[in-house]
Amino acid sequence: MSGHSKWATTKHKKAVIDARRAKSFAKLIKNIEVAAKMGGADMAGNPTLFDAVQKAKKTSVPNDNIDRAIKRGAGIGGEAVEYTSIMYEAYGPNGVALMVECLTDNKNRAAAEVRTALSRNGATLADPGSVAYNFTRKGVIVVSGESASEDDVMMAALEAGAEEVEPHAQGYEVITEASDLVAVRSALQDAGLDYESADVEFVPNLKVEIDADTARKVFRIIDALEDSDDVQNVFSNFDLTPEVQAELEADE
Repeated sequence: MSGHSKWATTKHKKAVIDARRAKSFAKLIKNIEVAAKMGGADMAGNPTLFDAVQKAKKTSVPNDNIDRAIKRGAGIGGEAVEYTSIMYEAYGPNGVALMVECLTDNKNRAAAEVRTALSRNGATLADPGSVAYNFTRKGVIVVSGESASEDDVMMAALEAGAEEVEPHAQGYEVITEASDLVAVRSALQDAGLDYESADVEFVPNLKVEIDADTARKVFRIIDALEDSDDVQNVFSNFDLTPEVQAELEADE
């Protein structure tokens, strides 16, 4: 999930349980399979696969699972995978926009599960394009706060062409043009900075500040969507003030 909120990310990290961990593993494996299918099994020549594998390793996905996923994706050994990418757009409470990214081998099942998750939690499916215009595909790199200072991150990232560096629950979030993601990630590595993840995401052009009650509803919607194995990512345009974050943290 990406609402680009420090609290949202922290909340999700704290909320992980065994079932969620298993689902996370499955989605990370799917990313590896798709990356290998698109660009081959050689990580040196396939930066998308490299980043997918690094993210899986950071989440403690076993190496054997990663190796099998690469082989399945690349069609090595007779196994093959075939996923369709689908993007759904939706409206949550109080004008909150949602982009729901699916990777599925069954489009009808994915559509049914997304519709059910939305309708049962007070959200509605939107017409194609009615939400997407407010989002732009950007490279998003999360850099560990333990490995570097903000000045170190900004110097390496901005010199490599990054657009901005923002605080993040795990340290710093580096925003780039989608096409510059690999170059900026490589520059951070060359500078000796440890990164947690590097992905192309839908980043909102305009954020909507929401109150605590709306935030609770939005998180219920996102949780319901992410319960589906077909849903890879949910992006949103909500923003939380420090006061709202404090109120939500008091719920725990």
